[in-house]
Amino acid sequence: MILRIRSKEGMQRVSCDAGDLFGVIIKKILAKLNPRVDPGTLTVGSAESSASEPVAGLIHRSVADLGLKHGDIIYVKYKEEEGEPLSSTAISAAAAGSVPITPAKTSKVPTTPELPIDQELDKEEGLIPRKRSSLCRHGDRAMCEYCSPLPPWDKQYHEERNIKHISFHSHLKQLDESTNKATGGSYVAPLSQPNFKIDKHCTNGHEPWPRGICSKCQPSAITLQQQDFRMVDHVEFQNSALINEFIESWRYTGTQRFGYMYGTYQRYNATPLGVKAEVEAIYEPPQHDEQDGLTMDMEQVRKEMAQVDKLAEAMGLLRIGLIFTDLTDCGAGDGSVFCKRHKDSFFLSSLEVCMAARHQLAHPNVCKYSEQGFFSSKFVTCVISGNLQSEIDIASYQVSTGAEALVGADMITGSTHPSMAYINDTTSERYVPEIFYMKKNEYGLTVKENAKPAFPVDYLIVSLTHGFPLDTSEKKPLFATPADFPWANRQAMGQSQDYHELKRYLYAAATSGDFQQLQSKISNFHVLLYLYSLEVLSPQEWSLLVDAVKTGEDEKLFELVSTSGWQTLVMILQES
Repeated sequence: MILRIRSKEGMQRVSCDAGDLFGVIIKKILAKLNPRVDPGTLTVGSAESSASEPVAGLIHRSVADLGLKHGDIIYVKYKEEEGEPLSSTAISAAAAGSVPITPAKTSKVPTTPELPIDQELDKEEGLIPRKRSSLCRHGDRAMCEYCSPLPPWDKQYHEERNIKHISFHSHLKQLDESTNKATGGSYVAPLSQPNFKIDKHCTNGHEPWPRGICSKCQPSAITLQQQDFRMVDHVEFQNSALINEFIESWRYTGTQRFGYMYGTYQRYNATPLGVKAEVEAIYEPPQHDEQDGLTMDMEQVRKEMAQVDKLAEAMGLLRIGLIFTDLTDCGAGDGSVFCKRHKDSFFLSSLEVCMAARHQLAHPNVCKYSEQGFFSSKFVTCVISGNLQSEIDIASYQVSTGAEALVGADMITGSTHPSMAYINDTTSERYVPEIFYMKKNEYGLTVKENAKPAFPVDYLIVSLTHGFPLDTSEKKPLFATPADFPWANRQAMGQSQDYHELKRYLYAAATSGDFQQLQSKISNFHVLLYLYSLEVLSPQEWSLLVDAVKTGEDEKLFELVSTSGWQTLVMILQES
């Protein structure tokens, strides 16, 4: 697509793809502007009067995520600095977010910060302690090779505990140690997000693709292998009733269902420097469900989810993953379901791998150790299907950085064989190099196979563990057990959110004077979203409601029920 850039220097045009990060667009914009432009002052908007959005908060979002379409105009404002203009290297680094968007003589502009869990784990060594063994020949205060702590990436430790993948921070520390020991001096970023796209703006003295190509602008041959680390190690659903309520849609209609999961990322102690995704709520976007799949208007979904993301953020939650059902009843009348996904069929289909990769690309993981300022994603994919015992079960996955790069470069698509990904042909818009994968042949030897025309998607999948909290005494779920208030977008089940449903659910608790009962009722993700949509509460009263849910304090509830907005809500419910 073509985007038009309007600045005080006139109108320019830049080309891009819908999946490109906005940081890439910024790089192209800066290349077309005066070299003395101060990137730290760069602001953008959809109109000249509203071009006040700093680019620092947008560089890791995709063009599609920002709602930009072919022919749209981006209004740009900036200030110019005296002194040396920025070099092309500095512009590239600024656009990627790996360095502050500012020249030497200006103050630093903060980029998007890393997640708190990443900042916490970055400060730790993650060493694996070992007890003194029978081979030790030293005193209690000494240490030897038999009892000294192991590094967090120790292979034998993981194999003994059947941990298939090391954690991301273990992988990062292992890579950082080997990378920067080898340099012996200047620091080298140990991570780099793979990019398989051909450079259509190559400056190596030839016409751009497809009229010209060189070794600098074309991607190298790709060899796929299973990823040995994972960005998230475990998915933990804070309430089992949450899954039951999600599955209830399939039980009622017999059709499949899709939802986005909201929660936080926390420490996972079952693996060194581990991270777990704690799921607090599920939101189902508008969708048309069918027995063998579903369809969604992504433009409508994108607009609705942007609002839900904003409200969830006020509750301290992030969109951390997606979940969908793939269930077929066995017809035995005992609740058993068919087992479709196993080692002899597939775990994630090629279409689902592409879907997961697109979502991961849309939710990049900010990382200061990456050349680009971000690396892969913590976005997880969960599927509810039948297991080998014909029971309803959950499986959790991510896709590899290689899968993200293949989908980002439009090199693969789904095929009629769910376990195989089809490799696209080279066109004027994309260049597809040779792609290989490593496999064991009939003699047990590892050999390199040409992946064309299709290859097993297992090379792109990273499996995660999942479960429920074993002990809720230390940390209680943010929301109470899902109650009988309808979820959004469930009209197909005969459910709708309206004043009558809200009165049935909330009115008795709101007028009883029992704060414990009221606290339980308002501690519901879908109730909170619906209350916000009514626009009865002021922004300050809405914040007070959220604080009452997050803290669980009676004082907050007492302050809330004393507000004019809450009293207006009670009067509306009384008359409904």
